[in-house]
Amino acid sequence: MQRSSSLLSVLVAGALLAAPLTAQQGTRLLRDPAVGPDRIAFVHANDIWTVGRDGGAAVRLTSDEGGETAPAFSPDGSMIAFSGQYGGNTDVYVVPAEGGQPTRLTWHPGADVVQGWTPDGRVLFTSGREGQPTMSTKFFTVAATGGLPEALAIPRADNGELSGDGGFVAYQEVGFWDPGWRNYRGGQAQPISVVDMSDYSRRFTPWEGERHVEPTVMDGVVYYISERDYAGNVWSWNPASGEERQLTTHADFDVMSLDAGFGTVVYEQGGYLHELDPATGASRPLAIEVAGDQSWARTRWEEVTPNRLRDPQLSPTGQRALFEYRGDLFTVPREDGSWRNITRSPGVADRHAVWSPDGAHIAWFSDADGEYGLMVADQDGANARRIEIPDATFYFRPTWSPDGSKLAFTDTDYRVLVLDLESEALTHVDTDRYAHPERSMNPVWSPDSRWVTYARRLDNHLRAVFVHDTQTGTTSQLTDGMADAIDPVFDASGDYLYFLASTNYGLNTGWLDMTSYDRPTTYALYVTLLAEGTPSPFLPTSDEESVDEEGGDGADAEGDEGSEDVAVVIDLGGIERRIVGAPGLGTRSFTGLVPGPEGHVFVTESAPGEGTVLHRYAVDDADETEFASGINGAWASADRSALLIRDGSQWRIVDAAGGPPSDGSGSLSFSGLRYQVDPQAEWS
Repeated sequence: MQRSSSLLSVLVAGALLAAPLTAQQGTRLLRDPAVGPDRIAFVHANDIWTVGRDGGAAVRLTSDEGGETAPAFSPDGSMIAFSGQYGGNTDVYVVPAEGGQPTRLTWHPGADVVQGWTPDGRVLFTSGREGQPTMSTKFFTVAATGGLPEALAIPRADNGELSGDGGFVAYQEVGFWDPGWRNYRGGQAQPISVVDMSDYSRRFTPWEGERHVEPTVMDGVVYYISERDYAGNVWSWNPASGEERQLTTHADFDVMSLDAGFGTVVYEQGGYLHELDPATGASRPLAIEVAGDQSWARTRWEEVTPNRLRDPQLSPTGQRALFEYRGDLFTVPREDGSWRNITRSPGVADRHAVWSPDGAHIAWFSDADGEYGLMVADQDGANARRIEIPDATFYFRPTWSPDGSKLAFTDTDYRVLVLDLESEALTHVDTDRYAHPERSMNPVWSPDSRWVTYARRLDNHLRAVFVHDTQTGTTSQLTDGMADAIDPVFDASGDYLYFLASTNYGLNTGWLDMTSYDRPTTYALYVTLLAEGTPSPFLPTSDEESVDEEGGDGADAEGDEGSEDVAVVIDLGGIERRIVGAPGLGTRSFTGLVPGPEGHVFVTESAPGEGTVLHRYAVDDADETEFASGINGAWASADRSALLIRDGSQWRIVDAAGGPPSDGSGSLSFSGLRYQVDPQAEWS
């Protein structure tokens, strides 16, 4: 039986993904089995169905739009109790096993989750109605005809069952905040508790630190799911004899739920139901066909709310914004025009799109062929070309080189990769030293497309700034590793490389260690002078009269600025002496950098009570301006002239070189933005 209240949301999500996928074994995604005298009840698509003990065509027992889960047959098999989400709340209901109108038995605003029945015909369920921080849920019973629930004397229980004679109860005391964590061996992994109801003495199933979950009882024997062999399998333990047995040996998919009664055990594994003979240990899959009108599977249109848009990017000059929603890619105009869905692929996950610097193309990762590859198409989605990536996996944060010839990105193995779009040659640049949940090794191109910079973890767990030369293939470390350096960004001139660095990050290297919880980390902005001889922008200034050189024409030396392409020179020798702190900002809870116009960089700060504050720092003036506050993020256009800012559910495109934007200025209109949901295509 799948009886944990903490798993209800998982059941709902899984059921909504269910489809009548018919194969030799029948329909898949069948959950929560319950054994009756001659039928099996189970959950499919958030409804309860019943089928004969040998499988075959199933009959739907409930059909409300709310979810129905956790079915359990009464001792005589005439009734089925279940938890129903009717009227927006999860309560206990009973319905005749042959069908009929469900009867509501509980009315508490919290979730009441059915566990089974008592020998005298009362429904056993768990509820948090008497909960407190150290005692979340416990057992209650309620008469099948209704009335006030009565609590059992067990102080805490997440799920479990009474024995057929009521002599003992077997239960899982603690639920899981992350039930999908396979082979978890932490503090939530506990054995099954078996309590004698006459004197409340407690015993435990034999245990070696693994998870024991979902206990059910038949003929005085406790059946449960154990991960002792590093996969969820059915085990049994006889409290009277102490005999322990492993009854299944699945290695591919875990057993997810089970029930025992009327002489047999039924469990769910790989989405199918299996019947197990406890005497011999032999099991067989049940071919069950589920056919019915699934109204939620119809193609439908839904409004796209702005706060559900992901992976925001800007077009090169900020004329359109690019988003991902439900695996499709959308572009939205800054002012005039209409939104576009450029992929229209409900059966495909299109992710992490980015606009080419010349505005002609958009690249993204797509799993249209079963594994992720790179797609490059015209900006309206036409003429798409797929580039296969060797050893396909998940990919993140693609970024175009300014000349449009290459893409740099990272993958699930914490590698930095560079792909030549013409030759399709892939270069492995570097690999992070440690698997950290914060994927901070994100590549950034230099303005001349020669260099790739990123921050990589060292053996001491601090991060250092690296640069990779795509011409020579060499990779060099720029910072000394004595501070945590993050988010390198080139200045548009190519003269400077900005980054943030912290000297009090040390305790935070152990990200899962609570010693860092009360140790806030602060960062400061640093500027690297890339070429030998580059003067510091922070040298003292003095007003002096200028003297024209003999023969000078008086022309402004800056008049030719921008007439030639930028060439970034990085002199590695002595570069550690050319890293200077940026005055005027100080040390604060800075979190990242966003490229700005030449001589400027945007710095994000996590400010208590304000959310994220965006500062614009000017190198020439060594001064910062608070550009925006209370935002959720900022993204720059390729030419650095525009910023896309998210403020709650509002998205705005603003001038990066102008003054701080006023409230609501530059807001994008998402009026009429809709998406056609095709569930069958998404499941295929």
